Amino acid sequence: ELAQAQLAGYPDLRTHRLAAAPAQAFERALAAARDMGWEIVAAEPAAGRIEATDTTPWFGFKDDVVIRIEGDGDGSRIDVRSVSRVGGSDVGANAARIRKYLDRLDG
Repeated sequence: ELAQAQLAGYPDLRTHRLAAAPAQAFERALAAARDMGWEIVAAEPAAGRIEATDTTPWFGFKDDVVIRIEGDGDGSRIDVRSVSRVGGSDVGANAARIRKYLDRLDG
């Protein structure tokens, strides 16, 4: 349901592709998450899954981020989800977080 809601509200946020094998893509994805200053909660290379927590600067709200890496031909597919723990609306903060992360991943 979350993926469908995200796609409806933010159609530009789709599966991201990297021209790297899953193991390399996982390392890049993990490094980018660390560079974002996120607290890494779980990093499971064999499962291709990274879970992290981002804390907002002003109010200290905790937001959860999940990154999934899967093989895709000669490269990898990366799916990112971000959800706020508190409140009914994030005013686009989660989408902005994902965009910034994907830019860093490509950088």
